[in-house]
Amino acid sequence: MNQIIIDIADGRVSNDVNDVLVTYSLGSCVGVAIYDPGVHVGGILHCMLPLANVDPRKAEDKPFMFVDSGMMKFLGMLFDLGLSRSRAIVKVAGCARILDNSNLFRIGERNHTVLRKILWKNGLMIKAEEVGGALSRTLRLEIGTGRCTLRSSGVESEF
Repeated sequence: MNQIIIDIADGRVSNDVNDVLVTYSLGSCVGVAIYDPGVHVGGILHCMLPLANVDPRKAEDKPFMFVDSGMMKFLGMLFDLGLSRSRAIVKVAGCARILDNSNLFRIGERNHTVLRKILWKNGLMIKAEEVGGALSRTLRLEIGTGRCTLRSSGVESEF
């Protein structure tokens, strides 16, 4: 088993059945796991901010920092490995209200809104999601089986 850690503002895809992808610290960030059981292709994306137009230069250097630029690059990588829209299983986590008790910036909420729009435009539906609240989450995807788990407050569950 090869554990691959996806950092904040990063995305990884794999078709190696021995790979396990994991991303930590999903607070207001959005984490997306997409898996195609027909070809054992999957990936995890971890984005911080909704729209790349706030810093186009940064988006060029680090497209995964932003939901809009990151999702488009992430989907392209998955499609290049043979992901089929009709078989794709999409799971979403994060988008919490951490360090924004007044809900002034609504980063998590905005990340979720932009993500849903991009998925809809690409013909992809969310199968499961755990978003909002005030908890940090860890998202894990096993490429060989498609098993996806979510860990929060010390409790891991199937996702």
